[in-house]
Amino acid sequence: MQTLKIATYNVHKGFSQFKARMIVHELREKLQGIGAEVVFLQEVQGDHQRHAAHYTHWPAKPQYEFLADSVWSDFVYGKNSIYDSGHHGNAILSRFPIVRWENEDISAHRFESRGLLHCEILIPGWRENLHCVCVHLGLFSRGRARQLIALERRIEKMVPAGAPLVIAGDFNDWRRRAGKILCDRLLLNEVFESLGGRPAASYPAKMPVFRLDRIYVRGFVVKKAEVHCGRLWSRMSDHAALAATIARI
Repeated sequence: MQTLKIATYNVHKGFSQFKARMIVHELREKLQGIGAEVVFLQEVQGDHQRHAAHYTHWPAKPQYEFLADSVWSDFVYGKNSIYDSGHHGNAILSRFPIVRWENEDISAHRFESRGLLHCEILIPGWRENLHCVCVHLGLFSRGRARQLIALERRIEKMVPAGAPLVIAGDFNDWRRRAGKILCDRLLLNEVFESLGGRPAASYPAKMPVFRLDRIYVRGFVVKKAEVHCGRLWSRMSDHAALAATIARI
């Protein structure tokens, strides 16, 4: 296997924009329709006791397991934000075995809990494991700068130079500063920049303007990149879903 389809999506804890509706069942169907082998998710609800009691069709399983269904056999979840009624964080779903994983706390302050969910995936026929890092960076520029440095240090320490690498998620990078570290210093490429010269607009989902979500790769050629947005997708989340087909160099 030389090509791989990946996707990233901020799922807004399984609720539509402004939390008007619980949409986790529709969300699962939409995710499956993308056809990705590896999916990076942000704002995944690991547990919420009040929602479970209030919503008749709230899944009995954690959201990441419910969304994985029978499509993605392996999944990992990084619990980041913990509160009285439950917790949420990042998740990675994979059709292939996840052989190692860790969630690193990169919270910049006590009001925003953030983590780097890093896993290694065993892809049939590949010499090295695929390294995947799912991120959801903070809302404030100073905190994001510190989080990007933490990401850089982790990659330099934990990912061999020749290993295939994907970093994806919600970067909240309004001013496009992430590329200075990820592209210039770590030699990754952003998939939409590779094909069209700049990251995709992904927020708000109905008519995207802001370029907040990204997919960065190293050791791949980008074949195709897609933005899943518009009226139907805006019923799922306030972010668009991004997908890319990449080929191993």
